[in-house]
Amino acid sequence: MEDHHEHSHTHTHQISSTGRFVLVVTLNVIITVAEYIGGIVSGSLALISDAGHNLSDVASLILGYIGQKVSQQKPGKKYSFGLKRFEVLIALVNAMTLLGIGAYIIYEAIERYINVQPVNPVIMLPIAFIGLAGNVISMLLLYKSRDENLNLKAAFLHLLYDAVSSVGVIIVGFVLLVNSNWVVLDLVVSVAIAFMIVASSLDIIKSSFRIFLQGVPTRIDFDEVYNSILTVPHVDTVHGLHIWSVDSNEVFLSCHVCISGGDSSLNTDSIIKAINGMLEEKFGITHTTLQIEHTNLCTLEGGSCCR
Repeated sequence: MEDHHEHSHTHTHQISSTGRFVLVVTLNVIITVAEYIGGIVSGSLALISDAGHNLSDVASLILGYIGQKVSQQKPGKKYSFGLKRFEVLIALVNAMTLLGIGAYIIYEAIERYINVQPVNPVIMLPIAFIGLAGNVISMLLLYKSRDENLNLKAAFLHLLYDAVSSVGVIIVGFVLLVNSNWVVLDLVVSVAIAFMIVASSLDIIKSSFRIFLQGVPTRIDFDEVYNSILTVPHVDTVHGLHIWSVDSNEVFLSCHVCISGGDSSLNTDSIIKAINGMLEEKFGITHTTLQIEHTNLCTLEGGSCCR
């Protein structure tokens, strides 16, 4: 007997209210343009790097919002899981772009270390303060809803990193006001920002590949799930166990369950309910397909299942 178990979930997580979302994006676009122009005029690579980091925030917010909207489309005959993985695809594209930005900043830092360029802190400092103010305002706008979903949490953390980057740029600006020979500090802060961008990008890429390759979600212990199913009354053996996810939130499971002694009089519906109840309570898994067997069908000729 095979049973498909799926709870109804209405994923209506929005990136805060539309008004706040538009305001945060607008603020970050203004910051990005101001810092980039300011970086070019003042000669500060740290300011340009911070502009690149802010650009990544804008891209993350917009692409995450689009991906979230598309991924909410209901399943159909053509896409039986809906378009849930579109959100992951967008995140992967975004992360790969950020890697390119990080690599460019590091390249520029090496180039400027070899061919030193003067930095004008008088122009650099006001722009850096504008960037910091914009990041703080954006963080306040998203603060209450930062834990609603992964997109919001990531956006809030990016803004926090941006604020830290802006503080670094401001410190460099004050140092250069005192001693203009410390131009190397501008490059050091630039590289530090670049490494922050690369580190966050690699983390997103790793998570995205794990989902696309149908790996077991990191928060799930495969052996623990396997052994927990075996503890359910009347369950004798478990095989063909697969655990995967189609997006960053929902976990799916399928397996074959052999019941004790092949007793055909057992109520298989109650066994299925017991397994599903345990999986939801202990692991948060609500999408399951369970095949109940009186004998191990995978040991028969032509059958093949792995644990």
